[in-house]
Amino acid sequence: MQKPLLWVTFHLPQELLEPIKSYVDVKMWQDPEFDMPQDEFEAAAQEADILWTVVSNQVTADVIKRAPKLKMIANLAVGYNNIDTEAATEAGIIVTNTPDVLADTTADLAFLLMMMAARRTLEGARALYQGQWKGWQVLGMTGMDIHHKTLGIIGMGTIGELVAKRATGFDMNVIYHNRHEKHNAYGAQYRSKEDLLREADFIIVLTPLTPATRNLITKEELALMKKSAMLINVARGGIVNEDDLYEALIKGDILAAASDVFVEEPVPTKHPLLTLANFTALPHLGSATVETRLGMVSRNVESLLAYFNKHSIPFRVV
Repeated sequence: MQKPLLWVTFHLPQELLEPIKSYVDVKMWQDPEFDMPQDEFEAAAQEADILWTVVSNQVTADVIKRAPKLKMIANLAVGYNNIDTEAATEAGIIVTNTPDVLADTTADLAFLLMMMAARRTLEGARALYQGQWKGWQVLGMTGMDIHHKTLGIIGMGTIGELVAKRATGFDMNVIYHNRHEKHNAYGAQYRSKEDLLREADFIIVLTPLTPATRNLITKEELALMKKSAMLINVARGGIVNEDDLYEALIKGDILAAASDVFVEEPVPTKHPLLTLANFTALPHLGSATVETRLGMVSRNVESLLAYFNKHSIPFRVV
């Protein structure tokens, strides 16, 4: 009997596939440095029984319509905004993700980005490596303190709570905005979105990307922020309007910004934000530790094994 075809749309060491190899025939993207192009991904989807995807793979309604054999998608991420879940539901396709494994790691990265922006570390490192540092100066490369400042968190999920926990060690005043008020979130106080934007010295965006949160931060929201404030996005590209953010930074409407995520990934080398000294960027490193990425793979493998053995499927979102 022919085995189902599993298409792994990213590169993995072969040993990580050992637990599932007896159940499926495997095809895998072989380039560890570059994402699978969308046209090649769509061709793979058309022949796959199961897709093992990452967030750069856009599983649109059209892709699903042209994938008649597809029965399951295991997404190597907590977020699954790259998948049209409504179309998957209509087609009877199972979708799983990797929850409860990357929250601490992403909270670390969120705090790191805030510190990098506040202390101008990327700007300073560039000056040092490019031979432009002229020596210690009293007001040279001065940034902003984090301790005892007000941190505003937009999206108080598990990661938001862990960022708030870290902020307590810096004696920060933490406020947050969320769809619903939460209790005991390390002393964080609820605010309306508008009040949070007005009060916070640092704002970290941690909401999922949904139709309701797309362009959640535009020129209107940026105009409410202090001119001394900094905006940090560790959620998804598309939540912050990049054109409006660029304008706010060059006009001095806010002091600085940082992001680990972008609307288009990989980011074009001529992206306007990357030209600004007061913008700090990282290449989607939120969950990028060995321990966390292996944990994410393990979650997907667990879901796949349950599917193969006709057990209740863990981490199922559709």
